[in-house]
Amino acid sequence: MRSTARRTGLAAFAVGFVVLVNGLAAQERALVGAWATETYVLFDGTRHEVEGRIFFTEVDWTVLFFVTDDGEPRRGSAEGGTYRVSGEDLVFTHLYHLSVGEAMEGLPENPLRMDLRPPGEGAEEPSTFSVEGDRLTLFFPSGNRMEFSRASRF
Repeated sequence: MRSTARRTGLAAFAVGFVVLVNGLAAQERALVGAWATETYVLFDGTRHEVEGRIFFTEVDWTVLFFVTDDGEPRRGSAEGGTYRVSGEDLVFTHLYHLSVGEAMEGLPENPLRMDLRPPGEGAEEPSTFSVEGDRLTLFFPSGNRMEFSRASRF
């Protein structure tokens, strides 16, 4: 009787563990794919329209976007690297960065910047995220956030 209870307890623990791991994997899987950029919201509430895409594979990310004013690009950024997820925590590791831009409301001029870092030397950006249906919101440590809609799944 004792060994049956012990096996039942171990089986219940194993099932609980698998459910927990699958739950985390599901959150990570929800992020994978291509997302269309829509809005860049600064910490003070200033909103800017953006055009572009962010792509997440199982371990890599890349983004290309333009901040626009009346449909005209005023700022642009192309970035990428690796990432890791734990629940809603998302840590970007920046290996590639190219950006330039005019001053816009809430955003200072951004002179041309190019960074290329080898694996293991990338700058980390601890962020959080939320996926609700086909909507993704990235929350950055600056207090800014970017909003996306699902473009495609891999």
